This record gives sequence, C-alpha cells and structure tokens, in this order.
Amino acid sequence: MKQNLILHAHQMAQQTERKRAPFGTWVSPITAGSITKNANSIEDILVDSVTNTIYHLERRPSEKGRSVLVETVSGKDVVGPEWNVRTGAQEYGGGAAIVHNGHGYFSNFSDGRIYRVDLKGDKPATPEPLTPADKPHRYANFALHPSKSEYLVAVLEDHTDENPSEAKTSLVVVNTSAQTISPLVSGADFYALPRFSPDGSRIVWQQWFHPDMPWLGGQIYVAETSFSSDNLTIANPKHIAGVKEKISASYPAWATNTTLIYTSDVSGFVNPWKYDVATETPSSLLDKPLDYDFAPPFWSLGEFPYAVVSEGKGVVFVAIEDGRDVIYYVSLVSSGPSVTRIASPYVSVGAPRSLTQGEIVFAGQKGDTKKQIVKTSVSSLINQRAEFEVIKPPSAESSGPAEPELSPDLVSLPRPITLELPDNKGPLYVVYYAPHNPQYEGSSIEGESPPCVVSIHGGPTGYVGQGLDWRKQYFTSRGWGWLDVNYSGSSGYGRAYIERLDGNWGISDVQDSIHAARSLSSAPYNLIDPKRITIRGGSAGGFTVLAAISTAPTESDLTVFAAAQSSYGISDLEKLEEFTHKFESKYLDKLIFGAEGGRTKEERDVVYQARSPIFHVDRIKTPLLILQGSIDKVVPKEQAELIYDSIKAKGGLVEYKLYDGEGHGWRKEENLRDSLDRELDFYGRVLGITRAA
Repeated sequence: MKQNLILHAHQMAQQTERKRAPFGTWVSPITAGSITKNANSIEDILVDSVTNTIYHLERRPSEKGRSVLVETVSGKDVVGPEWNVRTGAQEYGGGAAIVHNGHGYFSNFSDGRIYRVDLKGDKPATPEPLTPADKPHRYANFALHPSKSEYLVAVLEDHTDENPSEAKTSLVVVNTSAQTISPLVSGADFYALPRFSPDGSRIVWQQWFHPDMPWLGGQIYVAETSFSSDNLTIANPKHIAGVKEKISASYPAWATNTTLIYTSDVSGFVNPWKYDVATETPSSLLDKPLDYDFAPPFWSLGEFPYAVVSEGKGVVFVAIEDGRDVIYYVSLVSSGPSVTRIASPYVSVGAPRSLTQGEIVFAGQKGDTKKQIVKTSVSSLINQRAEFEVIKPPSAESSGPAEPELSPDLVSLPRPITLELPDNKGPLYVVYYAPHNPQYEGSSIEGESPPCVVSIHGGPTGYVGQGLDWRKQYFTSRGWGWLDVNYSGSSGYGRAYIERLDGNWGISDVQDSIHAARSLSSAPYNLIDPKRITIRGGSAGGFTVLAAISTAPTESDLTVFAAAQSSYGISDLEKLEEFTHKFESKYLDKLIFGAEGGRTKEERDVVYQARSPIFHVDRIKTPLLILQGSIDKVVPKEQAELIYDSIKAKGGLVEYKLYDGEGHGWRKEENLRDSLDRELDFYGRVLGITRAA
C-alpha cells in the first residue's frame, strides 16, 4: 500500500508542470519531522552462531535516543523500554552486546553493568545482572569461551578516578555463574576486541598506547588460555603485528584454530593479512598491496569490517574506494591468494556477519535508500550473481502521528569530485549534491547559482561516505547545494593522506575547506554561488568551522563563508587537552605538534593560542550558530560557552542552543528536529532567503 502511494505521488509529479523559483526557496516535503520520525537507525548486527538467529541494535530517537536489541526477522524487542543497550566506554561506545545460544549479554547505559537476558521467549524477559552495582565501570567487546560459556571476557574501563583522562582500561574475565570479576590483561593504555579461537585454546586482542590512536599504532597479541581455581588465565602472550607510532594492526579474528585474520597499514594502506600461529608467520592475503583501505579507523568499539565465512575458508571484506564501500571476497584455501571484487549496488556496507550455510548479512545502504539489513550467499557473491535480500529495514515507530514515506525521487545523488590543491600538494576529495526536487526545474532568476552548505566531518580522522542522508536532502530539495569535504587527514585514502594533518590541524583542514568552496564556485565548475556559501561541522568538524572564520590566514579567506554552524566544536585546544576523555587526551600531540610531539609548555602555549579560535574572536565577522550538548564529555559545553560569550561581548552575530541531556551528538527526536530547523532558519535569516514550508 505504501509503495503504491509513493508510486502514485511520483506519477502525479511527472504529470505536473515543473516550476521555477529562486534557489533555496523551493517547497519540499522533506521536513525535519519527516526525517526524525523515521530516524531509527541500525547501529550493529549480531548473529547467534548456535541458533543462526539474526539480531540488531537499533537507536531510537523517539525513545530518548536509547539503543534496543531487536530480533531482526520478527522485529521483537528483547529488552523492555527501561533498558538502554549501550556502553559509554571510550565515550564513543560500541561493542555493547553479543548473543550466544539463545542468550544476550549487554551493557546497560544507565548503570554500566553487564546483564544477561533470555532471548527465547515471545516477550521481553527480565535481564539478570552479572557485574556489581555502584561501581564506576564501563564494559564493552564481550567474548564468551566456546566450551566454557560461563566465562566472559570483556574490556573494562574503570572510572574510579573522576578525572576522565585517568580512566584505567584492561581485559577482565567475568564468571557469569559466580558473578565474579578477575583481571586478565593490563598494562597498555587501551584494549579492544578480545576473540577466542574456535576451540578456546587461545585468545587474541588489540591494544595500543598513548600518544597513538588505534589506527596509528594498534598492536595485536595472542596468548594461550587455561583454567585454574575456577578461573580463566592466559600464558605465553606474543606480539604478532603492529608497531607503536609507525604501523597499525587492527581488527583481529580467527579463521581457524591456527589462522588469525587482521588488517595492517604496513603498505601505506589498510590491507588484509593473516598470521599462522603454528609457524608464527604473518603474510598478506593479497597478491600485491592495493591502494585501498580495507577498514575504517577504529573509532567505535563496535566497528568490524569483515566476516570470516564458509567455515574459515574465506573472508568477506569491505574496502573504501573513492569514498564508497566495495565488497571483496578473499579465499584462504586457494593455492595462492585469490581476491574477487564483488559487484554491488550498495555504496555503504557495514557490520558484515557470517551465517551458517554460506550466507552473510550486513547493513547496506544505496545512494537513494536508507540503511537496511541485507542477506546474500557467499557463493553468489563470488560468482557475481549476488541476489541481495532485504530482511529488515529499521523500524520507524515514533511519538505522534506518522509522517508520509519520503520518495526516492526527491534524492539528489552524490557526485564525487577530485580537486587538485595549490602548490602541488596533491588531491582533495569532495562529494557534491546538486539542488534537486522533481517539482522544480531550476531558478526563476536568470543566471542564479544556488547557495551551498559546505559540511566538515568529525574525527578529524574520518570520512564522509555516499549513503543516503536525508539531512542533506532536506537542503538540496529546497534548492541548496551540499558539499562534503574529505580534507587532508581524512581516512579512506591511505595513511599518507591521514598524516597530511600531522602538525597541521587547524591549517590544512581549513585551507582545504576554503579551496573546495572556491573551486566549486568558480570555473570550470561554477556550481554554487560564491557569496552564499555556509560552513557547518560537529566536534573536530566544528573546530574546523570555528578556525575557518577566525584563524584563516588572510582577510579574503575569512570572508569565504557567509554563515557558519558549529556543533560541539572545539574553541580552546589547551582546555580540550586538559578536560577531554582518555581516548583522545593525547590525540592533539600529533595533530597539533606533529612528529615533534612534546615541546616545552611555553612552546605549546604559543601554538595553542595561534590555532585556538577563542584567541582570535576579534577576527570573527561571520554570523555563527553554536549547538551543544549539556553532558558532552568529549567536548565539554564550556568550549561552546567560552566562544559564545566572547563573540557576544564584542557585538558579533552569534546564537547558542544548549540541548539538555545530550552528549556528543543528538540522540533525542526533538533535538534532532530542532537542530535541523534551527540551522536552516539561521542560514535563511543571514542570507536573506525566505524559507518555504
């Protein structure tokens, strides 16, 4: 019925004469309400390897942003509305649950405890706590021993010291029968991804030390397991891959009892590798290195970019090529490495998981569809005959009346563009979305170019993919252009591209953003109006926004953007280093000071003041909208309030909105809606564009 209504609407649109109106004033059915009321999203996919049942974690803005464990095919919630299947480990969370033999094990966000829940009933069961109450602990990345499933290994983040940068991270064993906790591995600054071999005789994990982030110097260790005094212990730990500050090894998993799979950027790109435990030999899974990254940066403990399939005979990987995800199959049993690139309609592929009978599931998204859970057979992938079965879109329950389904006809498709930076500094990767609305054929003003939103991703070690994002279409359907900038420092283009930002954060990213805006608004592109370009970003992207309007080198650079919007952006780098959480507390060393690291306090202060927008408020002439969460631990609200108060005191045009109960990003429906409407209204007032419905 719903599909028929969409088709009918499409046919009616085709029969209606297309109109002309000034860019930015087009009437659009894409409202903030229609986006946020259909904004439930898939956060992770989980498979019970015993029952072969598929589950997923679903974020629900309409339920105050909580995450729910759902049995995918039936759509049944396995926990009631008082539970939030989420972890605060490393603030970015991830890895909050596993399922095994009809039971779920999960972290509950409100108290940080691990719970076990029976998944077999028709209605949500009452979860049973497995870890003590009233402890300042956070848990993630659970692994059950395959034959003694009462032993669960997890990452433990201990916040007994209230200074967020002093949290202690380790691997622990939770005896789920005795409900006791024992230490397993400690000494590194961070741990992640413990995984037992199929027979349980070994365990592998990833660890890293400050000042590395995991994608810069992650290391992989393997050890033998044994049992004594009703406890799980390890012996003979061996370092098998990764070098501090030089080579990152990540994402370990077992193919067999003696073969480990992992990724390494030893070639300059993140490529797949294996390690033979019996011979202690590492080797590449590729005939020759490929200039693609086969994994994203390890920001979330829930990230995992491949699935071991066919009982350890092969691996399905996801690589990033020209800003989109591409599926690869790598055979582990051929006489030589065998790699097959898979044809797929999906530009975004996440959380690939193996099923029995040679199948996989993943979260797939096309350029004009929302994220869906998709199933296909491995053999059909290899033979390029893949039939992708959508087994579950995210549910769309919400408070209030239902919004109409949004038509794919409204979607502006991505246009990847590679620009060249001045002075032979290399390529710059951007993605442009042109104004598009089937009711309009262009502007009624002769020669008018559209206004454009330049969007700066967070991280800064991250990238913007090309899957459908209705927030972008909210603008493009109103006659705006949208430009995503994968600036120097972005991932997906190799380690050298990431390292362009070393020592240059607040410089290269700013220059790249300005260059992208100027390039798209001039020949040979001439796609956007040079006088009506806005810039937006969150977190690290918010810092780039603030820097672009305050510390850009020339006065002409400072006037490129007509308006700006910063969400939980950084205004004072020294304060960030002082108050941010442990995971990123040394991230600034490389971003700001490069290979030199340390320096004296006096030298550091000089650089911090040169780069921090708070010290250059007198140069800010661009109208600015600041959005901030009240309980953000990554970029505390003081960062927003400092620069807001300073600009206000100097008579600048600045607006500020604090979202109560929100952290580093918006999870609640009402705040997602308000932030989108507020941003468009702000741009319209500054640029003199009358907002249509």
